[in-house]
Amino acid sequence: MTEQLLEESTGSTSTSTDFMELAEPFRRELLAHCYRMSGSLHDAEDLVQETYLRAWRGYENFGGRSSLRTWLHRIATNVCLTALEGRSRRPLPTGLGAPSSDPTEDLVTRPEVPWLEPFPAGYTTDDPSDPATIAASRDSVRLAFVAALQHLSARQRAVLLLREVLQWRATEVAAALDTSTAAVNSLLQRARAQLKDARVRDDELAEPDSAETKALLQRWVDGFEKYDIDSLVEMLTQDAVWEMPPFEGWYRGPDAIVTLIKKNCPAKGPGDQVLLPAVANGQPAFGLYMRGEDGRHHPFQLQVLDIVDGRVTHATVFFSDDTTALFARFGLPEDPAAR
Repeated sequence: MTEQLLEESTGSTSTSTDFMELAEPFRRELLAHCYRMSGSLHDAEDLVQETYLRAWRGYENFGGRSSLRTWLHRIATNVCLTALEGRSRRPLPTGLGAPSSDPTEDLVTRPEVPWLEPFPAGYTTDDPSDPATIAASRDSVRLAFVAALQHLSARQRAVLLLREVLQWRATEVAAALDTSTAAVNSLLQRARAQLKDARVRDDELAEPDSAETKALLQRWVDGFEKYDIDSLVEMLTQDAVWEMPPFEGWYRGPDAIVTLIKKNCPAKGPGDQVLLPAVANGQPAFGLYMRGEDGRHHPFQLQVLDIVDGRVTHATVFFSDDTTALFARFGLPEDPAAR
């Protein structure tokens, strides 16, 4: 798609093809960067496309003064900063500032809020065979981190990501943002303080493929598919959180979470729900399918789990106006029987 737009913009097939051959390998990491900045997969895709258009137009003046990767990230960051001017941040329900909700009360949606969106697997790094690099990449898109970034101004986000995720020097960040090194250091200090105030947890999330995690996830699936909701209590920490954008409420503790599910879940018994595994934000996730009046299972919600020390500490459950399209982005079929 981007290559076609370049050709239409320039009328030069060979030049755009040469540029794309060099730049295309960086697309997925640019997508992850724009997602961290914007909190939206849809916006990130548009921002990456704009990045490639700007990069092509300036490619003749690039001159190799830095690596192509650095140059593209510099353009992407400034594209994001321009796009984020005047935009509202993308929170999760826990980020709205309200206390935890009563699970017996009715659910309330906030469609006017631009909610944080989940990010599918498939982003990459320079060396995807390096376990340490893979872990760092996964941590940089985990939901808690991206949600915390929403507490920062756009420029604070940019500085924090360039310095601490991409590991740029302060002088490189200053040049990219057309500011001073002192200003960069000040922005970074304030960003770190803001993240601390946002109470970002430093817990090490469980490896998705560990035997312990797999066993827990199978019990999680069984709890829903067998409609043994009470069994979830044993899998949740005492301060576990459950939130469901676009619903504004959030819930703390196993008893509240189980009460919430029993009160609001359309399922009535075993077999009404089917869960298929996925990966979102580098974390274990499930597409939950609900049996409809036609007897078939239909896409219902996407669950993203934080797992620490063998228990679920946080479940972020995404609903969508087009759940089928949401599932497709995470490699989940419309019909679970097709998997």
